Amino acid sequence: LVSVPACCSARYNLALLAFFGFFLLYALRVNLSVALVDMVEPNTSLAKNTTSNVCPEHSSTVNVPRNTTGEKYSWDADTQGWILGSFFYGYIITQIPGGYLASKIGGKLLLGFGIFGTSVFTLLTPLAANLGVGYLIAVRALEGLGEGVTFPAMHSMWSSWAPPLERSKLLSISYAGAQLGTVVSLPLSGLICYYMNWVYVFYIFGALGVLWFFFWMWLVSDTPETHSSISLAEREYILSSLKDQLSTQKSVPWRPMLESLPLWAIVVAHFSYNWTFYTLLTLLPTYMKEILRFDAQENGFLSALPYFGCWLCIILSGQVADYLREKQNFSTVCVRKCFTLIGMIGPAVFLVAAGFIGCNYALAVAFVTISTTLGGFCTSGYSINHLDIAPSYAGILLGITNSFATIPGMVGPVIAKNLTQNNTVGEWQTVFYIAASINLFGAIFFALFASGEVQDWAVSGYHLHRN
Repeated sequence: LVSVPACCSARYNLALLAFFGFFLLYALRVNLSVALVDMVEPNTSLAKNTTSNVCPEHSSTVNVPRNTTGEKYSWDADTQGWILGSFFYGYIITQIPGGYLASKIGGKLLLGFGIFGTSVFTLLTPLAANLGVGYLIAVRALEGLGEGVTFPAMHSMWSSWAPPLERSKLLSISYAGAQLGTVVSLPLSGLICYYMNWVYVFYIFGALGVLWFFFWMWLVSDTPETHSSISLAEREYILSSLKDQLSTQKSVPWRPMLESLPLWAIVVAHFSYNWTFYTLLTLLPTYMKEILRFDAQENGFLSALPYFGCWLCIILSGQVADYLREKQNFSTVCVRKCFTLIGMIGPAVFLVAAGFIGCNYALAVAFVTISTTLGGFCTSGYSINHLDIAPSYAGILLGITNSFATIPGMVGPVIAKNLTQNNTVGEWQTVFYIAASINLFGAIFFALFASGEVQDWAVSGYHLHRN
């Protein structure tokens, strides 16, 4: 099996376009949390002042004149919580249908229209906010519906595009766009709000999403067989590498799939990882502001730093994972387990440490950054494992695991908010402890039950139809 050069190949073009797609997807997802600060009247967002006085104040707030032409709304903290959480209610609904549809109509249209729809609703956000909070919540939930199909659709496309020994590389390139989207759009949204007006946060990112959609529809195809400009050598290379991995049966083997322990190993790992991820994503600014007395919004760069680390780690670990499998003859399951252990135990250790460093702000940022960065190993760990155990149904499997993994986005921050009512250091240590123990449990469960082989139910009926 001769490998085909990566440069300018159809499969790497797909990875690159997907990278930009996920970049925009996450930019569209996180821009609201930045813009919301500017959308709310200053006095309504201040809850009762319970800043703990453990640490000395150390952000000198300089009042720079800023653009104040944007409309302001009087939404209390509860309403803001609903606005931010509404996304996940849409997101969780379309995960499994998204995976199922992708296996039927192909991932290209589903992913394309998922991002297109999200972009259109983003463009409508300022209008919805004007109409009232109910409209805004509805638009955000609809954005979630659109984004819910994207990861299963992409996994489904990779099942026919990614040669097994290039999986970690190709998938880590395409999904790393999500991290970079977070890195770029957090500070950028802040700047747009600052110099222009918060409505442009939604207009600019929304328009870019629509633009991306046209490139995607024009340049991408569902399978190597239907691609217009792929080289013969590359098409042969991809098809022959996947020859014994795909199933041709039309019906989905739901029962053996749901009874499969390797699948539940991914579910548990995915859930645990996201618990920490979402808790940090939503509450880190609060921790820095209330405990360390440092305003993270003044410093968009520092809020983005952990995600930049994670982005670098995803890209690099993807290269390393495939190198170990191809050149060093490590088994797939060994690589997936090791990378998942590093990517879940590492963050747990540094997260707990972050609760014990007192007021050392630099160390807190360093620990949180290391914690999030090490999490990047998981992309080449449990995250790609769906394609190892059942390439034909990878989209559906991801839909299943991502449904479970969306629950922490809905309940994690709520639980953490309830645990930290007085904002004491002790309360925050509890939040970090809980996240770390969930991570630890997920890592151990995955290490015990994961598999790197294509499961029997994923290829059953394969030989019957082939001959």
